[in-house]
Amino acid sequence: MQLYIHIPFCHRICPYCSFYKHTPGNTDMRAFIDAILLEARHHVDKTAENKLTTLYCGGGTPSMLSPTHLRLLFDGLHEIFDFSEIKELTFESNPATFDLKKAQLFKELGITRISLGIQSFDDTVLKTLGREHNREEAMAAVPLLREAGIPEVNIDLMFSIPGQSLESWKDTLRTAVSLKPDHISAYNLTYEEDTAFIDKLTAGEYLDDPEANAKFFTAGHQILTAAGFEHYETSNYAKRGTRSTHNASYWSGANYLGLGPSAVSTMGTTRWKNLPDTANYIKQINHVGHAQTEIEELDADDLHLERIALELRTLDGLDLSILTSDERKRAQSVIDEDMALIDNNRMILTERGMLLVDSIVEHIV
Repeated sequence: MQLYIHIPFCHRICPYCSFYKHTPGNTDMRAFIDAILLEARHHVDKTAENKLTTLYCGGGTPSMLSPTHLRLLFDGLHEIFDFSEIKELTFESNPATFDLKKAQLFKELGITRISLGIQSFDDTVLKTLGREHNREEAMAAVPLLREAGIPEVNIDLMFSIPGQSLESWKDTLRTAVSLKPDHISAYNLTYEEDTAFIDKLTAGEYLDDPEANAKFFTAGHQILTAAGFEHYETSNYAKRGTRSTHNASYWSGANYLGLGPSAVSTMGTTRWKNLPDTANYIKQINHVGHAQTEIEELDADDLHLERIALELRTLDGLDLSILTSDERKRAQSVIDEDMALIDNNRMILTERGMLLVDSIVEHIV
């Protein structure tokens, strides 16, 4: 089983982020941890499945949790789930929320992979993004995690940020490489609903420029692959043997269980989202054991589309045998335009094709 836990708390709300999150306020953290564990127990009792393959704690800022609450959470998870065959345990962290002692606790808890939400090493860009850390703190984070004995470190970066120059982006990439992480995720900023950034985009203060996006993407691809990172998914680069196992399970269509407010689960052909409201999530869990809402049954067409969209984003590419004859003809036109190639009956996007992956999916389907 792949398990995701959503920890929605942040010290500061970033103006670009559309994930469900909020400041802790007067949230009873013990009640929150208890609710996560109650929800976990509910699903395990219902499915009789408790053996974990991967665990991913995301947010929000999971590293905001106190050592006491982290121990309560992980002790409880170990009582409910079988960790004996777990391959990867990822924990999202902000550089401003941990020191060496806390990083050592991460190691003690069995966390094998820390994903650092750095986004940029440019203080001006970090200010635009509303991040609470600065370049100096970001630079110190990876060595600190290494000292604590964390096996794998990922750095999250973002490009096409308002006011960010191409040179600033290149400096961020080179700085990230110099820290010798195992994995780097490089995301194109997207303007999401219900964020301050989209309000500024709508007002004309910000500009979303596809040509500029392409230049930033290409710079990322060139610098990171030259540094020995494998570009194995549109936004993800890894040193040998350090691809994200948890994320790869999403891309391959595996079942996954999501715990916490707003978390999404897909089990078989059923997908649901939890209530995106922490206080009501806790109440609902204590009342009925789950917080499911927006439940949908995925039909064959839904699953077919998702498989095409997800496989095309990866270095392994799309299995052409799943396409209809009409879809294969449309896929051939993409290949004819040098945006993809065929290897062992799989369609793999070229660097040029990766820039247009969403449009290519729409064209094929």
